[in-house]
Amino acid sequence: MSNETYVSVDIETDGPIPGEYSMLSLGAAAFIPDKTLVSTFTTNFTPLPGASRDASTMKWWESQPTAWSATQVNQVTPEVGMRDFVDWAKIIGGSSKLVFVAYPAGFDFTFVWYMMKFVGDSPFSFSALDIKSFAMPLLGTEFRSVSKSKLLKKFGKSSKRHNHVALDDAIEQGELFMRILYQLKRDRDIDS
Repeated sequence: MSNETYVSVDIETDGPIPGEYSMLSLGAAAFIPDKTLVSTFTTNFTPLPGASRDASTMKWWESQPTAWSATQVNQVTPEVGMRDFVDWAKIIGGSSKLVFVAYPAGFDFTFVWYMMKFVGDSPFSFSALDIKSFAMPLLGTEFRSVSKSKLLKKFGKSSKRHNHVALDDAIEQGELFMRILYQLKRDRDIDS
């Protein structure tokens, strides 16, 4: 029996790196090994003082007016939002070990910087599980050949459509990850 809770995290930002640019929104969806979604969290942030907005990122946001609007409501300071997120994660984790899951983890996890800067703690330690990397061997392909559309075709669609609203995307990615994990366990059991 696994003692892990998988926390699918999606963030929206106004630039490619934390600190120079701001995280706009964070969504998280916690799943237990039987694929049950047990809890969700979402928050929107005020911009970091003195931060910039990346011109190409903002041009992309112009093509996503609904998602942009979703990032602008009920904003809280990074200190408040990240404290709330860390508290939520610790509560849903309980005695289990939390696993940060993202697509791509190489982007989303860099914004864990917010946790360390504003809370001084990360319930995820310093590691993250990348869905694309995790699925690569199951697809039998090279890393750059793995795409979200290929994953959804092989492992099925999620209850949420990817729409750049952080919570919706966190749920979509979490459901996808859990289906991939289930397939991997099923394949392993067949081979045993």
